[in-house]
Amino acid sequence: MEVHSSLLAVVAIAAFCCAYVSIALGVGYGTILTPLLLLMGFLPLQIIPAVLLSQLVSGFTGGIAHHRLGNINLDFKRDKNIKKRLRGLGYLPSSSDAKVIFVLAICGTIGVLIGVVTAVNIPTVALEVYIGIMVLLIGLVVLIKKSKGTVFSWKTLAAVGVVSSFNKGMTGGGYVPLITGGQIVSGREVKSAIGSTTLAVAFTCAVGFLCYALVEGDIYWILAGVTCGGAIIAAPFAAITAKKLSTDKLKVIIGISTCILGALTLVKAFVF
Repeated sequence: MEVHSSLLAVVAIAAFCCAYVSIALGVGYGTILTPLLLLMGFLPLQIIPAVLLSQLVSGFTGGIAHHRLGNINLDFKRDKNIKKRLRGLGYLPSSSDAKVIFVLAICGTIGVLIGVVTAVNIPTVALEVYIGIMVLLIGLVVLIKKSKGTVFSWKTLAAVGVVSSFNKGMTGGGYVPLITGGQIVSGREVKSAIGSTTLAVAFTCAVGFLCYALVEGDIYWILAGVTCGGAIIAAPFAAITAKKLSTDKLKVIIGISTCILGALTLVKAFVF
């Protein structure tokens, strides 16, 4: 397709808006941006690597911004207790936020590799229905449990990490709302969940982008560059928004937004 400067400007604005919502509220960068780019006329194999690369760079930028604003604590120094137990052989970072990101990065690597490799073998409609139902259910659980305390579960976090990254590798979307909502459901504080998701998604996207680069070898760099530019600019403003919003409001917004994303994904699967 022929790409004009006006279309690229629209793409940059769309990337900015999607990154802002994702980094501020922990809901849907690729989940929103991917179908928007499809509607603009771009091809799936042009879109997915561009979405992965732009979320990679915006994720690192947003994660650092969240850390500097105090939304998360990124202390990746080796945990002294783990070092003593395993006599220096094992590694886990010190802060709880860094531990969560570390676990999500490992699970994300596994899930996204499976997702990329099997992307061509699953019917699109079946995948969209699966993602839509899962995102919708996560949103409903967040809303139901918004006023209840939940004991944190590493098993739940790991399971959500693998499934979400699989979705990311398959479609370019479906990761952020599941990871954010999944962390809240598993007992994480809201702002910590948002900040951790922002940085964790960058590691997952790095693996996914490299896989596509190796398998396809033909990246549509114009689209990738424009989406990267729009997403990076949004990162610091989004982190400030997350800092200012109250935890209760964030939880309600995340729950409702996640439900809407899930419902829209199901509508797209059956209607379009």
